[in-house]
Amino acid sequence: MTAICPNPDLAYRRKHKREELLKATTEALEKVQSMVARGTLKEADKIGVRVGRVINKYKMAKHFKLEIEDNQFSFEIDEEKVSAEAALDGIYVIRTSLAGELSAEDAVRHYKALSQVERAFRSIKTMDLEIRPIHHYQEQRVRAHLFLCMLAYYVKWHMMEAWRPLLFADEDQQAKQLRDPVAPAERSAEAEEKVRSKKRSDGSPVHSFHSLLSNLGTIVRSTCQSRDAKAGMPSFTLDTQPTSTQQEAFQLLKTIKM
Repeated sequence: MTAICPNPDLAYRRKHKREELLKATTEALEKVQSMVARGTLKEADKIGVRVGRVINKYKMAKHFKLEIEDNQFSFEIDEEKVSAEAALDGIYVIRTSLAGELSAEDAVRHYKALSQVERAFRSIKTMDLEIRPIHHYQEQRVRAHLFLCMLAYYVKWHMMEAWRPLLFADEDQQAKQLRDPVAPAERSAEAEEKVRSKKRSDGSPVHSFHSLLSNLGTIVRSTCQSRDAKAGMPSFTLDTQPTSTQQEAFQLLKTIKM
């Protein structure tokens, strides 16, 4: 199955970028033309080198017709090639072997979900789990290492999904299945408000995954004993009383279903 996806926003950006590059290339080539007219550049090879610098800088060689001779240089934009490229602005093609199993819309959604795979690897190696590289020399150890890495990320993913109400995250996940898969993703109004105010609807602060973990890390259990107690005297434990946010975080973790 092949899905052809037109994206008006992408088409606009590509058209705008191409026009900018065509303008910049034209202005630079006109300067070379002036140098040739003044006699500053005479030999065809030197003119070609200078023109080549301009073309390589803006990567627009395919859109220009060039004529270079001794003491002469002319150019023009190849309008046919520009029009042919413009006809494909904003269009990309996704091809899958799962014909009959996925709709065109779902094929696009699954393709865009590949960014989550890249985010998962970044999370494993750097910002979240920070799993250091280990050199293995046996196949079963390599498999075990990979299993533990994926298991750790699996747990972290479930925690983040459960904690969406407490994090800078969009809680309206159902909208993902209803919105146009080709259009750029947009946050819900509620998520935008959390980002703007950095507060939830009840006035409590919104957390990142790291700050919430740090907040939960303030809960401690202390073993206490009288300062004047003799050796062997009994002691007692004292737990930090969790805040409302901490209590909610623990309750949300209980909703996780594997």
